[in-house]
Amino acid sequence: MARETVLVVDDEEHIIELARMYLERDGFTVEEARDGAEALDKIHKLKPAVVVLDLMLPEVDGWEVCRKARAESDVPIIMLTARSDDVDRIVGLELGADDYLTKPFNPRELVARVKAILRRFERSTRPEAAIHLGQLTIDPASREVTLAGQQVKLRTKEFDLLQTLAQHRGQVLSREQLLDLVWGYDFYGQTRTVDVHIAHLRKKLSGSDVEIETVRGVGYKLMV
Repeated sequence: MARETVLVVDDEEHIIELARMYLERDGFTVEEARDGAEALDKIHKLKPAVVVLDLMLPEVDGWEVCRKARAESDVPIIMLTARSDDVDRIVGLELGADDYLTKPFNPRELVARVKAILRRFERSTRPEAAIHLGQLTIDPASREVTLAGQQVKLRTKEFDLLQTLAQHRGQVLSREQLLDLVWGYDFYGQTRTVDVHIAHLRKKLSGSDVEIETVRGVGYKLMV
């Protein structure tokens, strides 16, 4: 079986080597990039399975790399940020990143998150029956969503979140449950991540017969 490639993008040598040591130990092939321009070139040429992306990069910063990469690819992206500020994480997630780690990080946790993302990505590419709810159609096979016959453009995690809510339609899911079902693990209390993605989905579903309701103090549910 071919070894899956992880592209580690960071301008700090010790971060790259630490990630390489642990990822290669678990059977991954590791490629590296030291700045944003090199990262974009390698994402395009190498088609890695996962990108581990530092936000603070020379030349082209991580936010711009994420935005440009997401415009042409659904490659899973794990952000690395040196700051614990929610703003960095929220902006990165809004640009299409799938996950984040705050430096300094445990390299075993990095490996675990890479594996979790790959498992979720594999599940998301398995053919499933389309979901029809009122004017909304979700096609897991093509990862396309239509609303009253019009295609709705969703980012990777927006699609995963909407599909999860649709699969549990009418059922209230807490933010913690959604983090676990969509992101694949406990997101260390960062339930704001769910709220950001819910807000985006509501805008894209506005004016239709499908609504994401807030159940105060509990969570969210999808209703027709």
